[in-house]
Amino acid sequence: MCQPVSPLSGNCAEIISRDISDSCKVFLGSFFDVAHQQIKHHSIDMIFADPPYNLSNDGFTCKSGRAHSVNKGEWDRSHGFEEDFRFHCEWIAACANLLKKNGTLWVSGTYHSIYLCGTALQKQGFHILNDVCWFKPNASPNLSCRMFAASHETLIWARNAPNGKHTFNYDSMKNMVCEKDKIKNPGKQMRSVWMIPTPSKSEKCMGNHPTQKPVDLLKRVVLSSSNEGDLILDPFMGSGTTGVVAVNYGRRFIGIEKDSGFFNLAVKRLEDAYGSHVKNISNSNNKNVLKK
Repeated sequence: MCQPVSPLSGNCAEIISRDISDSCKVFLGSFFDVAHQQIKHHSIDMIFADPPYNLSNDGFTCKSGRAHSVNKGEWDRSHGFEEDFRFHCEWIAACANLLKKNGTLWVSGTYHSIYLCGTALQKQGFHILNDVCWFKPNASPNLSCRMFAASHETLIWARNAPNGKHTFNYDSMKNMVCEKDKIKNPGKQMRSVWMIPTPSKSEKCMGNHPTQKPVDLLKRVVLSSSNEGDLILDPFMGSGTTGVVAVNYGRRFIGIEKDSGFFNLAVKRLEDAYGSHVKNISNSNNKNVLKK
């Protein structure tokens, strides 16, 4: 398995691509390399990015009632404030070049990274639309008992330009049925606090990713800020949840992952999603936005 050396360097010398379908393509390689070589500027409708949180610090958390290391891998270690901030500025600038004028970018993170991401977004000229609190009702307890138990992550939603008309499917969000969310009232406006459990065992049946996002979380992200046939990019694809939701709801998808193990996991999940929902996949082709 390829192991990343630092957040800024790719761990595979060449870019490997895999076509899941005509509307779903994934790349094994560095986001910066793929963005520069394979994707046309201003071709993406929406981006969901789950960059490294830089929280792997040799500490401990609680998992299944036992002490468990917080370390996710070398790719998640902090390289210091300046280097971490430079990384966020660079990938966000690359995203700005790929997004359409009125396209939007979602960024997820914890307190270890989200403030740097927010500052980098504003430095790049993005207009912040919302910050969403993803409340995890089944989050792990705090073992030290010296601080509050971390039970949420923050998602920043931002538009690629100060002025413009971005996609927001208000009625779909207002009328969405969210059985596990005690905060969302049927027929009422979707608020910026989302109560969604962490991924169930069934969502991890094909393999494990330490920071995998639940399908229900990405369902709200994708359905709120894109339309059928839109092209969605995930620059840090991980286990491929963004792509699974895109496939299920008729969006086109490009995913990029630099770790070969996670890439293979994402491919398995996407192939399964495509096989299960082939009739719902858009017939649009994403080849017209990929550089030849």
